[in-house]
Amino acid sequence: MIYLDGHSTTPLSPEVFEAMRPYFLERFGNPSQGLHRYNWEARAGVDRAREQLAGVLGVKDREIVFTSGATEANHLALLGSLPFLISSGKKRVLSIRIEHASVLGALELMEERGCRVDWIRTDSAGRIDFDHFQSLLGDDVGLVSVALANHEIGTVQDLKRISALAREHGARIHTDAVQALGKIRFTADSIGADLITLSGHKVRGPKGVGALYVRRKNPRIELEPLYLGGGQERGLRPGTPDTPAIVGFGTAAETALKTIDRDVEFIRGLRDRLWGRLNESLDGWIRNSPVDGLPNNLNLSIGGVDGAALFGRLKQVAVSNASACLNGIQDYSQVLTELGVERDLARATLRVGIGTWNTEAEIDAAAEEIVGVVRDLRTMERRFAEQTGSFSMNGDEA
Repeated sequence: MIYLDGHSTTPLSPEVFEAMRPYFLERFGNPSQGLHRYNWEARAGVDRAREQLAGVLGVKDREIVFTSGATEANHLALLGSLPFLISSGKKRVLSIRIEHASVLGALELMEERGCRVDWIRTDSAGRIDFDHFQSLLGDDVGLVSVALANHEIGTVQDLKRISALAREHGARIHTDAVQALGKIRFTADSIGADLITLSGHKVRGPKGVGALYVRRKNPRIELEPLYLGGGQERGLRPGTPDTPAIVGFGTAAETALKTIDRDVEFIRGLRDRLWGRLNESLDGWIRNSPVDGLPNNLNLSIGGVDGAALFGRLKQVAVSNASACLNGIQDYSQVLTELGVERDLARATLRVGIGTWNTEAEIDAAAEEIVGVVRDLRTMERRFAEQTGSFSMNGDEA
């Protein structure tokens, strides 16, 4: 089967697996304690991973807080800011409606606890409207949260400009950079963010581990922990760290940065190859992802087919239509519907996430199967319409 669902998760790289292995079998101590060699070895592994993440972001080691994943990191950044927002009177938060579900959920809870969330308008590609953004800014805005790169359509925001404008009003800036890591070059200073969310399993690292960058200077960002207990992770994330996962995350992030230029050229080439094969074989494609978005992202809607039937008939291609965090809640993309795409078309959408594990032969085979399935479904719908005297409004026949 051809795996093209890299936005949901990525396959663990052999290099990362080998880095993790000793911390399962030999260096299995508790990194939060001392007194003997096993714990010291585990602590050294966590410290090394913290150095690696800090190096990727161009920050100090002590500014990296490890979490169980991006959802927890997003919640720590947002809900952990509540005491500052309430005490300072800067209780207004600005964001966009196409954020990841974990950000939207945290913002909803923040409103219940006394904050006000105002939504920045975006264009059809998900880029923020800077005129509207500036009109919303004021000295009562304490937090701006905008993802560096969108998790479904790959739109990359101008975080440097967003941050500069927000900082003029004393607001802290949070960005979910999970999808951007390893795909575009950035540091904490280059995008101006005070809080940056990262995740291990989007860069060929392990699942169940994430990190939050928390700026300690100019300005110093204080957060309230989500949990109480031990003093691990500067008191912001109590509990015994998952040493193997943290080690794997550090290795994966460092490797991604080292190979980013080569990898981006390769995956962009595969993305453009797939788009070319599909577009030349079938009419009716709507490209939702901007050309200048993430190099691994291709988000396409196709008229004239039923979304459930489309995914039910794809046997050799593993692909999704929306964020994994919406699974079981809805079968269409919340991002696309927020951007004005009709619900039926949002259901018939392919969210393709290409990676370094893919090959040109796989891309060609995937295009062949997708085209074949769409043609079959359009033929079936046309015949059904002829038999019943009805017609489809979803697209043209192949």
